[in-house]
Amino acid sequence: MNILVTGSAGFIGMHTAETLLARGDTVIGFDNLNDYYDVSLKHARLTRLQAHPNYIHITADLADRAAVEAVFAAHTPQRVIHLAAQAGVRYSKENPHVYADSNLTGFLHILEGCRHHGVEHLVYASTSSAYGGNTKMPYTETESTEHPLTFYAATKKANEMMAHCYAHQYGLPCTGLRFFTVYGPWGRPDMAFFSFTKAILEGRPIPVFNYGKHTRDFTFVSDIVDGVIRACDRPATPNADWNGDAPDPASSTAPYRIYNIGSGRNTQLLRYIELLEQAIGRKAEMELMPMMVGDVPDTWASVDALHEATGYTPATPVEVGVPAFVDWYRSFYKV
Repeated sequence: MNILVTGSAGFIGMHTAETLLARGDTVIGFDNLNDYYDVSLKHARLTRLQAHPNYIHITADLADRAAVEAVFAAHTPQRVIHLAAQAGVRYSKENPHVYADSNLTGFLHILEGCRHHGVEHLVYASTSSAYGGNTKMPYTETESTEHPLTFYAATKKANEMMAHCYAHQYGLPCTGLRFFTVYGPWGRPDMAFFSFTKAILEGRPIPVFNYGKHTRDFTFVSDIVDGVIRACDRPATPNADWNGDAPDPASSTAPYRIYNIGSGRNTQLLRYIELLEQAIGRKAEMELMPMMVGDVPDTWASVDALHEATGYTPATPVEVGVPAFVDWYRSFYKV
């Protein structure tokens, strides 16, 4: 198939594109290569993709309506995996306008491209942050997402609502995936697992919020990619049995689904740091700090719905994934 992957020079995007290319798909990659974090890392990811003869790259911005329209017109993708977005929960406090440009306007351009060019299925990245301050664990798709705590989360909740509108009005099959904490080789430098590794290797202290009592559903990137592609391969369908009064965002009479995608396990941050210390061979100097405003103490995904629909079964525990990341980091940065 011809598959458009937005955010293809990003962390999850590169791994997803590589897996699709390996199985014989043609991938049209779309990325603006912005400087939110180290651009050289994005270029290194892109170099890997460009070694494949079936990879086509477009450098452009989602907010550029004409550029997005041109990609759909020129390449007529059969399916779209939309991973591009302005990332970062905390950064949305400082620069909310870039989140509106990428995550709202940009998503509208993707929806319009899919609508007008007969795309068979749109899979897009949502977020576990949509659950806000919910404390019932593990999170299930039927839990309320009406109270996001950050503007980033609000934009992703808006994406889910926009997708449902297009699924209902135009019959566009849409599947939203609520990502939990993804880690692994080629990861994002702004994320804790990456910055902690760098600091420990350099002998610098690491800031540990909520005194390390956070728990997170840490999910290895290969498990995430497996779930993304499984979802892509199974276009959303209408649910004739859906009760419109039921509080279930995962299905409706439109071809629309929402799934959690995570490991199905939660790990305390202090345990994750301990595994980093073991893999690096050096103790971390921790600066224990209170919880940040807008953060949540715990996340934990129920992945039963995605498993039932696609067979998704995450298989990489943190005891395996953390050393794999550290090995990549040492190799890539030669430390």
